[in-house]
Amino acid sequence: MPSVTPIIKKLTAVRAELLRASDSVSTGNWLMRPEIDAWSSGEVIAHLSMVERAITSGADRVLKHPPKHVSLLKRVHLPISLAAWRGIRRKTPIPLDSSLLGEKNAMLTSLGELRQKTLAFLSEMEDRNLSAYRWPHPFFGSLNLYQWFRMVALHEIRHTKQIREIVESLQK
Repeated sequence: MPSVTPIIKKLTAVRAELLRASDSVSTGNWLMRPEIDAWSSGEVIAHLSMVERAITSGADRVLKHPPKHVSLLKRVHLPISLAAWRGIRRKTPIPLDSSLLGEKNAMLTSLGELRQKTLAFLSEMEDRNLSAYRWPHPFFGSLNLYQWFRMVALHEIRHTKQIREIVESLQK
């Protein structure tokens, strides 16, 4: 049975990088978009919050029922490592909730509290095999719960890069 410990370590390390990148964003630039059709750093953080919350609540919902059989063919998916790559720009299927936008420190505190809940949830699942529980990702295909939480970390890496790009763009 796989362990959630490597996922917890990855989520912790990735979050430290995101916070370092966020530290380089001034409070005045937090909600400033580098271009009209681009996100601000605050919008990136709101998006990360929405995605992590959706995945954790989805995992909780799936775990309340016996795992459903998914054929081998339907378990084939794109490599989730692509979630960290910024080479392909995709529009999120989840519309941004503007009510999550706010002051930088408040948003980062809220994001930190959400991560603590995610880590607690995963720690509670240490003795449970999460491989049989799955649901489809809109881009990658059917993922099991281990893959979903690895995807949270990879997705955060992608958006940490985006925050660095925003900072660089605003400095020009």
